[in-house]
Formats: sequence, C-alpha cells, structure tokens
Amino acid sequence: MRNFRNGKRPFCPSSSFGLPDEMIEKGKEAKSISEIVQNGNSFKVTVTTGTKVLVNEFTIGEEAELQTPTGEKIKGVVTKEGENKLKVNLKGIESVTELCGDKIINTMTVRGIAYKRISKRI
Repeated sequence: MRNFRNGKRPFCPSSSFGLPDEMIEKGKEAKSISEIVQNGNSFKVTVTTGTKVLVNEFTIGEEAELQTPTGEKIKGVVTKEGENKLKVNLKGIESVTELCGDKIINTMTVRGIAYKRISKRI
C-alpha cells in the first residue's frame, strides 16, 4: 500500500477538462490523499479529498467501470508500461500515473493541454 499527498494544484481551464468552474476553484486549494493497493495485476485506488472519497478498482488489460472526479462512471481499460506506469484513456482524456520512488506523478492530457500533479509519499 502506498499513500501520497499532493500540494496545491495549478490552474487548468475548466472548459478543457469538462469540470465546472466551482470544482476547479475548490480543487486548487484542496489537499488529497491517494492510496494505491496492488495485488498482482489488480489495483484499488482510493483518493480522499476532504469528505469526498473516490474509489476505482481495476485489473490491468481488462475493461472496468472507472469513476471520474466529476462522479461520472466510464468504462475503460487501464494498461501498464514498464514496472511503474499506468495509462488509461477516458472520453478523450489520457491519464498517466507513474510511481517514482517516494513520488507519484499523474499527468492528464486533453486536446494538447496537460495537467500534472506530483504527490509525495507520507
């Protein structure tokens, strides 16, 4: 199990990521804790931000229903690159999560705009 905490998030245009302006404003100041549990090729990712808890469970290479930060549930397939990188594409948004020692780096890209969040292990 790995727990990570992120610092402040940079501003990203809400229209690009499909998030309401209110959610973007709250997210800029929010702190979150991510817990990643791996059992072979199966993962459980829990992200807690204040009172909101987002849980996604998936197995590498198999279709799974994944919940977005807006609460929408979308089917997708998570793939693994190398030993420490997970990738998924949901409705045109590519998400790449990389575990690098005591850091987790998540990059979301849509229409050429990238949002990068770096969290540290706690």
